[in-house]
Amino acid sequence: MRRIYRIDKSLESFFTAVFYAYNDKNAYLTSAEIFQPELEDTIFRLESESDKAERVQRTIYKTDPKAKREIERILRSNHFEREQIAFEYLKLVIKHGKSARERLTISAVRRAMDEVKKVGHEVHRLHGFLRFQECENGVYYGACSPDNDILELLIPHFVARFTNQAFIIHDVKRGKAVLYNGEKYLVVPAKNASFHLTEREKSVVALWKKYYHTVAIPKRKNLRLMKNYMPVRYWKYMCEKDADDLR
Repeated sequence: MRRIYRIDKSLESFFTAVFYAYNDKNAYLTSAEIFQPELEDTIFRLESESDKAERVQRTIYKTDPKAKREIERILRSNHFEREQIAFEYLKLVIKHGKSARERLTISAVRRAMDEVKKVGHEVHRLHGFLRFQECENGVYYGACSPDNDILELLIPHFVARFTNQAFIIHDVKRGKAVLYNGEKYLVVPAKNASFHLTEREKSVVALWKKYYHTVAIPKRKNLRLMKNYMPVRYWKYMCEKDADDLR
């Protein structure tokens, strides 16, 4: 029999659940909207409690600051059991301290490290694959639809890269965007985006597409290798790729 702790997708909700479920050997944490409990499961719906969540976060940070960042990355993964994976890893960090991540003979550690690696890998990929286009209002707009919830993790890289240039990064899949005005940023809900490219940008895109297809050597075309280094799921928002490439 499991005791199911139903939470929302916020960090505060997760750490609140950890506070109450830590000593519960049958605890199972989930934020899944569609969830099929087993016959003998008991379900608890928890409301976030900031004081409880802060206590847990302070404990983790004092034990191992890196582990706290790892847990936050696990919670951004698209794995349907991400909360439970993070919970099991958190308990091992409390028990073993900084050596927890090195105990790869423990399945819970392996699962946790797999998710940390997966999220980090996608962040790294989008550092290179995200394409920005100049809009008429002077803002640069870039759309993406990542597998994992990594929008906030992209911010530091692009703030450092653009410095004082205003930009928008739009996570189309999750309906949110980061707005940066050259000094500070804000993450806001954004289901749809309406923008007009400058004539210069349209010319640049046309030239970039022409260059991309001109330098290609037909006899050396290797789609399998291309898809390995540049997964198809990212092509939709890459200006050098045509609609025909997606077919």
